[in-house]
Amino acid sequence: MNLVLLFPEDLTAPGRACLSGRRLRHVREVHRAEAGDELAVGLLGGLMGRGRVVRLDDESLELELLLDQEPPPKLPLTLVIALPRPKALNRVVAAATSLGAARLVLLNAWKVEKAYWSSPKMKPESLREQMLLGLEQAKDTVMPELSLARLFRPFVEGDLPTLLEGGTGFLAHPGSGGTSPKALAAPVTLAIGPEGGWIEAEVRSLLGAGLKPLDLGPRILRTETALAALVGRIF
Repeated sequence: MNLVLLFPEDLTAPGRACLSGRRLRHVREVHRAEAGDELAVGLLGGLMGRGRVVRLDDESLELELLLDQEPPPKLPLTLVIALPRPKALNRVVAAATSLGAARLVLLNAWKVEKAYWSSPKMKPESLREQMLLGLEQAKDTVMPELSLARLFRPFVEGDLPTLLEGGTGFLAHPGSGGTSPKALAAPVTLAIGPEGGWIEAEVRSLLGAGLKPLDLGPRILRTETALAALVGRIF
């Protein structure tokens, strides 16, 4: 936890916050903080700064706050990711948040199993928890805009062209021959398929909607690995 993330309900008075639960345990066991120590803190959706430990015991952590820093700017990036298998979903959502994507769309695809959509990890509270962990890792306070697209064709034909207006879009697909982008027009939309890859009909549809091919080479990467490599290449 590189940032102690605060929620509005944690605020007990102007410039004061009281925490318990997971964050309290982390501060005690990992940071090994004591009264008088300062921690990096940030208010969800708001400013960041420092929190001085006023009181710390088994039940709660009381902080004196100075929030005077803006969170890091979001990348002008929309990630369109074919819904990963549940075991990988947490890592993908947390990584997308840590990388600073402004928007994340989880999309259905031919090789996405229907059972993935009913996984407990798809519950709003589970997805939110992973985004919060991503914010704590990256020292950020603003969550990406998250949406679910369970129908491939309506998304590609209706929503994707709107996302591409005034910007640039890329389709990550092995063997596509697409080269590294240069002189990008922001914003950027990046589509990443399932680990089994997009099927050819999906590739044609996505390219037809205005995406440009982008090829990382012959290796088949895990979704979270491809995500980090592609964002690093583009930005």
